[in-house]
Amino acid sequence: MSSFVHLHVHTEYSLLDGAAKIKDVVTRAKELNMPAMAITDHGVMYGIIDFYKECKKQGVKPIIGCEVYTSPQGREYKKGKPSESTHHLVLLAKNQIGYKNLMNLVTIGFTEGFYYKPRIDMELLQKYSKGLVCLTGCLAGELPQMILQKRWDEVDELCEKYIQIFGKEDLYLELQDHSLLEQREVNSYLIELSQKFDLKLVATNDIHYIDRNDHYPHDVLLCIQTANKIDEQDRMSFPNNEFYLKSREEMEEKFRHIPEALDNTVEIAEKCNLEFDFDSMHMPNYPIPPGKTTHQHLTDLCQQGLKKRYGNNITVEAQQRLKYELDVINSMGYSGYFLITWDFINYAKENSILVGPGRGSAAGSLVAYSLGITNIDPLRYDLLFERFLNPERVTMPDIDIDFCYERREEVIDYVVEKYGEERVAQIITFGTMAARAAVRDVGRALGMPYGVVDKIAKLIPFELNMTIEKALKIETKLAELYKQDEEIKQLIDISKSLEGMPRHSSTHAAGVVISKEPLTEYVPLQTSDHGVVTQFPMNTLEELGLLKMDFLGLRTLTIINEAVKIIKKTKRIEINIEELNFDDKNTYELISQGKTLGIFQLESSGMRNVLRELKPSKFEDIIAVLALYRPGPMEQIPKFIKSKHKEIPVTYPHKKVESILEETYGIMVYQEQIMRVASELAGFTLGESDILRRAMGKKKRDVLAEQEIKFIDGCVKNGLEQQKAKEIFDLIVKFADYGFNKAHAAAYAVLAFQTSYLKANYPTEFLAAMLTGAIASSEKVALYIHDCKELNVSVLPPDINESLKNFTVVDEKKIRFGMLAIKNVGEGVIDNIISEREDNGVYTSMEDFCSRVSSCNRRVLESLIKAGAFDSINNNRAQLLGSIDVLVTFSQMIKSQKESGQMSMFELMDDFNKNESLSLEKVPPFSEKDKLQLEKETLGLYISGHPLDEYKSIYKTGVKNSIDVQSYKDNSQVTVAGVISASKKIMTKNNKPMAFVSLEDAFSEIEVIVFTDSYEKHQSQLESDQPLVVEGRVSFKEEEGAKLLCQKIWDIEEYSKAIAGKRNNNPKKNENNELEKLYLRLPKMDKNTIEMINRLLDVSPGEHSVIYYIESDKKAIKSKYKVSIEQNILNGLREFLGKKNVKVK
Repeated sequence: MSSFVHLHVHTEYSLLDGAAKIKDVVTRAKELNMPAMAITDHGVMYGIIDFYKECKKQGVKPIIGCEVYTSPQGREYKKGKPSESTHHLVLLAKNQIGYKNLMNLVTIGFTEGFYYKPRIDMELLQKYSKGLVCLTGCLAGELPQMILQKRWDEVDELCEKYIQIFGKEDLYLELQDHSLLEQREVNSYLIELSQKFDLKLVATNDIHYIDRNDHYPHDVLLCIQTANKIDEQDRMSFPNNEFYLKSREEMEEKFRHIPEALDNTVEIAEKCNLEFDFDSMHMPNYPIPPGKTTHQHLTDLCQQGLKKRYGNNITVEAQQRLKYELDVINSMGYSGYFLITWDFINYAKENSILVGPGRGSAAGSLVAYSLGITNIDPLRYDLLFERFLNPERVTMPDIDIDFCYERREEVIDYVVEKYGEERVAQIITFGTMAARAAVRDVGRALGMPYGVVDKIAKLIPFELNMTIEKALKIETKLAELYKQDEEIKQLIDISKSLEGMPRHSSTHAAGVVISKEPLTEYVPLQTSDHGVVTQFPMNTLEELGLLKMDFLGLRTLTIINEAVKIIKKTKRIEINIEELNFDDKNTYELISQGKTLGIFQLESSGMRNVLRELKPSKFEDIIAVLALYRPGPMEQIPKFIKSKHKEIPVTYPHKKVESILEETYGIMVYQEQIMRVASELAGFTLGESDILRRAMGKKKRDVLAEQEIKFIDGCVKNGLEQQKAKEIFDLIVKFADYGFNKAHAAAYAVLAFQTSYLKANYPTEFLAAMLTGAIASSEKVALYIHDCKELNVSVLPPDINESLKNFTVVDEKKIRFGMLAIKNVGEGVIDNIISEREDNGVYTSMEDFCSRVSSCNRRVLESLIKAGAFDSINNNRAQLLGSIDVLVTFSQMIKSQKESGQMSMFELMDDFNKNESLSLEKVPPFSEKDKLQLEKETLGLYISGHPLDEYKSIYKTGVKNSIDVQSYKDNSQVTVAGVISASKKIMTKNNKPMAFVSLEDAFSEIEVIVFTDSYEKHQSQLESDQPLVVEGRVSFKEEEGAKLLCQKIWDIEEYSKAIAGKRNNNPKKNENNELEKLYLRLPKMDKNTIEMINRLLDVSPGEHSVIYYIESDKKAIKSKYKVSIEQNILNGLREFLGKKNVKVK
């Protein structure tokens, strides 16, 4: 091996410091004919497997290393400035021993030595030095620092320590030359040291980016790291543009005087021969009862479970399917996997921790169903095992499990206790600079105006896997700005260079890894807020043969659990949520009416509209709608609905597949259907069908062409004509683009049904649980309170004598506000209030309360008063707030006397009542407006009323509420009313004002974007606290919902008067001097459609007749309604029925 090898390389995994993407840096090394390259990120080993694979792919030898942080005072020393106790040192792994030692060092740096950075020390280096090559580091290394500080004796001592630890053969004095005077001074002395101690020298370049021209984007990256702007002085930056991947020739230019330092890079590369094993599994051992094998134990548990599931009705099909699955599982060596999964799910169930019905393809396994891992019958719903585990394509099984959100940690604790904390960890994940985020980060670092950056970011479509490059091709406006504006071109170019880089690390929401041996045998670890996590992400762990599980905390399960508990308490009915009958009529009625706010996967406004049209009548309909309501398959929804309601005939690609596609009315909705069709028509095994499905999904042309030939040949052998077979294959390819995993949809449909069942049959209890689940979000609480009103359930304000922590059912149709929703009132105080009330009775007065609840400080008392919690004992909130000093002083007096032991509480109260009375200030009550404002301050919403209450009549003029607007299409014209709850004014690029305003009504809130023209016209209204009416155009994006682009603003009083004036005008007449009529064309007389139209007509009573023309019957019918024909009404009807179906004449 000759040439030169870079041994000091920082990739993008030196987070926000390295700007060399792994693929690009390896490609560049290959272009420069470098035989090998090292990865040495700062203190971490995040990217080593990606680096290793990329090097192997490109024919460059990978060298695995790390630039570790060292602490001269010892890893336990954690005082002073981090720069004074942290140095750099480069370590490279020669072999597996060195790799394991490096993992241990990096791990301990986090678990024991972390102080700003993960640090190790001499003691650890001594212990874990075997198999490692050591380079003495850059200018931040301990040895260079000693040289610069002229601590000559200590320099010699340190050299001797390094020699003792690594030996002369694996210790190299590191020379760097980035045209810095300090480096030349250090290099000169290092050359002397090499002669003095007979040590080798090695030349490196401290690579942080790939080309010299990448210096500026790298500088921007540093600004993102430190939250500085590029033009700020005294910020962190590199001294010049020399920190790039240099060629052998460029390095020779720098180190012409010491050529052996270049040659030694090759010597080191030849020493480093680490290979990774991607073929072995490291499954933990599950303890098996004596006398059994792992597979026998699994088989016994499955047979027992099958009997529990089917009783005496076990079919031959079920037994055969179970045997087949068990044989496949055994042949792949996964019996232990299923036992491990069964064990912790069984633990959860035995400890009343609610477990989800399953998710993903695992729901297609009868073994999983028998063991209770999943809770949906794969035989009944035709779910395929091969979609989960394919005997013809060996992969790790992947079972994701949902647990009650509040108790997920208990299950993880059980697993840690069972397998040992050194064998269990949570998994790291990386937040990357995706296209929009990169633009925002770079724009901020460049100091560009927010409005400009925001505009560019929003021009990038919000789609999965969207890149800036793609956006430039499909968004004309973005491409134009890129060409025309130099500043924007620079923004986009730098953003492109940084796009996709990891920005920060965090803990995966669900992932847990469990290993056979201590984890540091396979993966470096680090600490996080959630405990110890792996330094490799989920996919890398799986590649290394480690067992990864997803322990998901699902709030829906917590809400179900809470609802079931409330039902048991209020109705004395015990519900087993896992044994519901999927034929409940009330449930389908609720779903068909679109009353699914708060229902799992069914609560978006768009989904609710689909449900009203579809009117699901069976469980399979819910499965289908969950699979269809996604970008792509959405276009099939109208056909699906019409087919279900027999409005169009159902057709099939071939009569042989009718039984497969019957449940979805001839439409291929599920991946499993594609697999079944391939099996039925072309004679594929289900394993082969799964390979076909994957090939279609990945769009690999060569594989797809191979599969097409095989499919057509199979069809022809089974009697189909070649042309017909080709047509069906093309159809399958088209549907494969968006075919959904039926097992996943079915498992989700179970949760959707369970939550719908509870809402339909126990609405008050379910709504109380739903409100408790949203207690931390005042916005969601407000939304759900509106839903309560729709279902005739009252939500009462907080009450000191009735409220508990959470929302509570107090009557058949009444829910009491939970005290946890009151700001500044903590759990400890609430527990005190409730336990005292339960022990000694209700509070009868403010004196009584203050004397009994000593933990209430001024802040807590104020919040309780403002929220109206004391209204039942004194409803003059102004008086109580005005007397707050008196109340606090009294409470403190009672508390101090109780603590001093002078007398009992009863004696104190008796003495108090005899000798003095609590004198409250005489203050008139708050106005309704002030009272509501205080509620908003403490609860985040208005509860006893709303500032718009006195203007309710405006909703009969075509004004829409904020929830309705969410179902409007992009560019719709709409008018809303509300009060401003938040406002952010910014300056545009042209130094003009505009604003982002949150407009809140009694239902929810909507963001209103007020551009410069509107802002300047309506500035005074935007700065007032009065209710407003805003007209504008809807801007709707699926990921953001509806926003309103403001066109006009009125004070609500002014608007109300204007509308009243309009109503007093004479109604419109046609050219024959007759009153104009409103004509509405409908395809058929449909109850739900008429109901929606009536809701629109109801808000605008007048004198104009409404005539329906029913196309199916070819007849006109006069409506009972007469209306005032106004633009808002016409807009709403045209939005709902289509422009051509609404006429006035």
